[in-house]
Amino acid sequence: MEKALSPILTDQAPAPAGHYAQAIRAGDMLYVSGQLPIRADKAPLDDMSFAAQARQAIANMLAILEAAGGTAEDLCRVTAYIVGVENWPEFNRVYADMLGDARPARTVVPVPELHYGYLVEIDAVAALRG
Repeated sequence: MEKALSPILTDQAPAPAGHYAQAIRAGDMLYVSGQLPIRADKAPLDDMSFAAQARQAIANMLAILEAAGGTAEDLCRVTAYIVGVENWPEFNRVYADMLGDARPARTVVPVPELHYGYLVEIDAVAALRG
């Protein structure tokens, strides 16, 4: 009998730093935990600009999605938390570049700060096929 909830873990994204899973698969649904701009090997980013941080956080989300057998086309909803509303246009640019034709429902939430001083965090919900 298949477990109702299955944790997803990939070494292509940073290991959880707390009491949570990178993602949980529930049937055909995938719930990806918030991803900060941390490399899988935890080495610092060479470039800490907002765009580089957004690219890394999105890459982590996509790596977890791929580990569960999904693609950007399977994303249903994405929530991005960004420090500084002025970063919204740059987030849009990086997001569109990385997601291509995929256009899931999305919410961008400007926040005053994020953990460790990062500028972006992103989570997602996807409907996997098969």
